[in-house]
Amino acid sequence: MVVEDKILEVNNISFSYEDNLIFENISFSIKRGDVLCILGPNGTGKTTLIKCLNGLHDIDSGEILINGENIETLSFSQISKHIGYIPQSHVPSFPFTVFDVVLMGRAPYLNLTQSPRAEDEKIAIKSLKTLGIYDLKDKEYTNLSGGERQLVFLARVLTQQPDILILDEPTSHLDFGNQIKLLEIIDRLAEAGLSVIMSSHFPDHAFLSSTKVAIMKNKKFIDFGAPGDVVTEDNLKEAYSIDVKLIELDENRKVCVPMKTNLKLDI
Repeated sequence: MVVEDKILEVNNISFSYEDNLIFENISFSIKRGDVLCILGPNGTGKTTLIKCLNGLHDIDSGEILINGENIETLSFSQISKHIGYIPQSHVPSFPFTVFDVVLMGRAPYLNLTQSPRAEDEKIAIKSLKTLGIYDLKDKEYTNLSGGERQLVFLARVLTQQPDILILDEPTSHLDFGNQIKLLEIIDRLAEAGLSVIMSSHFPDHAFLSSTKVAIMKNKKFIDFGAPGDVVTEDNLKEAYSIDVKLIELDENRKVCVPMKTNLKLDI
């Protein structure tokens, strides 16, 4: 049974590699149109958590519900119809055309003997047009820039027609301008009803496109809630072990400025 309009519920989940506990007792929920940004230092378990949310890792305890259904009862194909996932990096192996790469997003809806149908092609074309990259459809994916590849991969995921989009540090390999463009695309997708979960190393991004923020440290969330309540100087200092100043540009925008630590090295 779906509880209200919660599209994803995470209840007290924990995960470990063999005897190494990565995180424990993490709980949160998101609704349709939410954008959740997960912040935290390197090695704190953000990527591992994301892989648990899309079924790539089996949790040790707790439960993950997608539209009220326990993820453990769903096949990988069923999960793929609900969740679209873009990892931190993707190295293209074959020179497929952009259109063919995007059309691969229909795989969860086809069996091993089926070829894409006209309807599948229409959905792929719509995804390309939504992201403004229809003019790239006949180009080889391997010849694109990093920013273009990211958009093509996003179009492929949209072609899955998921309820939830999960992005692992989607802006980490993008230049300054393409970072902002991608965040604006995320905003538009959320306004259209897609729920988004993304991890980031940039606290500023939480103010740009998020409705909810989690800060992860020491195997747990140290805070979760609205960006203005969670992205504070105290929380950022606890997470990153440095002083951070929040500066208000206007009533709708803040920026995070890390302060130098005056580190002394014996050189």
